[in-house]
Amino acid sequence: MESGGETVTQLQQWSVEDRVFRMYNLFANIPPIAQTTMLELQRDEHIKYLNEGLKQLGPSFVVLDSSRPWICYWIIHSMALLGESLDYQLENNAIDFLNRCQDPNGGYGGGPGQMPHLATTYAAVNSIVTLGGQIALSSINRDKLYNFLLRMKDPGGPFRMHDAGEIDVRACYTAISVASILNILDDELVRGVGNFILSCQTYEGGIAGEPGSEAHGGYTFCGLATMILINEVNLLDLAGLIDWVIFRQGVECGFQGRVNKLVDGCYSFWQGGVLALLQRIDLVTGECLPLFDSGEEDRDSPGNSTSEGEDTDGTSSEADKTCHFKNGDQQDASCSVNYTSSSHARSLGNVEMEPLFHSLALQQYILLCSQVEIE
Repeated sequence: MESGGETVTQLQQWSVEDRVFRMYNLFANIPPIAQTTMLELQRDEHIKYLNEGLKQLGPSFVVLDSSRPWICYWIIHSMALLGESLDYQLENNAIDFLNRCQDPNGGYGGGPGQMPHLATTYAAVNSIVTLGGQIALSSINRDKLYNFLLRMKDPGGPFRMHDAGEIDVRACYTAISVASILNILDDELVRGVGNFILSCQTYEGGIAGEPGSEAHGGYTFCGLATMILINEVNLLDLAGLIDWVIFRQGVECGFQGRVNKLVDGCYSFWQGGVLALLQRIDLVTGECLPLFDSGEEDRDSPGNSTSEGEDTDGTSSEADKTCHFKNGDQQDASCSVNYTSSSHARSLGNVEMEPLFHSLALQQYILLCSQVEIE
């Protein structure tokens, strides 16, 4: 405790609120044309930054040496969300690099020669699927990857991140998600996963990384997404989960990852993603939980995008099944991937209800407080 009775947590929270509110007050007191400029996604600057990152990173990134497929994923996926093409040579370089991260016995490591890990396998596979095309997709050895997933599966049902590694909800999600998108998900991989995730849902309503731990935004996303993919989502306490997530959006308009933690830009995805998934769940009643603010219909706004390769009704159009970066290049049927969902997934509904959170406020937080101003 501090001398005045305030805790360190309180002081940090007040400091963040002060900085955020000063930004919002500045925004409220400038001319409308300046407000419009501040609320713009600096698209061209982001594209430039992403392209440069795929070519060369500074020495400070050496700490991410074991996470290089993640760097590829963050950049490639961001470019795809922006609707931008990768340079042909950059794309080929990325495919070649990720292929060199593939272990001879299945799965992908954090770099060439590193041991396979479920997290980097998830990043590598999603990067390759986002790139699309026969060359990229045929580089994945699905048989060996399936065997790697089986090796990572614990006899009790959940998955571990790597050989002799930790067992948690994150491992379950990355394994099930990869298997789903590559159309190799089967009953053996699904067995026992749902029960493990149910044991991780806490009294708070959110989902922890392992039984007995604290509910966390990242694990809640992973747990919910996994339960949707294996068609067991209705076994969760969805009312409690919704209640926990919506109260993680604070006065700053962004999300915190856990109770009594500071707002953090990354949880705009983890917690916002939970609410986007909840919106798409076909509940027992057949009703879907909409997520937009009242009267908010613009599905092209930053908070309202559908999943890549999917229409707003949750289906995948034929046009979206072509290579994302080379529109004329059809995927080879032998390299097909699942751009919608696994055979275990439920159908989706679309019934108007009350919004779950303030999505416009979240967009404001991201654009005003998280977006780095480029000189």
